[in-house]
Amino acid sequence: MHEMSIAAAVVEQVDAAAREHGAAGVARVRLQVGELAGVVPEALDFCFELVCAGTLVAGAVLDTEAVAARARCTPCEVEWAVGMPPDLGCPSCSGGGVELLCGRELQILGVEWAERPGVRAEQKG
Repeated sequence: MHEMSIAAAVVEQVDAAAREHGAAGVARVRLQVGELAGVVPEALDFCFELVCAGTLVAGAVLDTEAVAARARCTPCEVEWAVGMPPDLGCPSCSGGGVELLCGRELQILGVEWAERPGVRAEQKG
């Protein structure tokens, strides 16, 4: 399960940034996760909560923003949603030269500092 190593890397980076900024804690972490990144959101949530223990990130809400995979055919310039499993064949000309435009993202978009340690941000509904 590579979600554990992803969660550990995110928590390590956010915890270090919180300490560097003198934050009392972290309320929310926002991640962008591409459809083709191979991440199971529920597993990432579970791992994130486990890895946060004992850090300034403990109690933080993890918000993930899903990014749909899109591709473009280089010869005819048609764009399409790749989907899962990925369809990398041009729906227009069946030509080669496909460029993946998005869907592999895995990055921290933002962090919301907490005013007090362990204070959770409001859950988004």
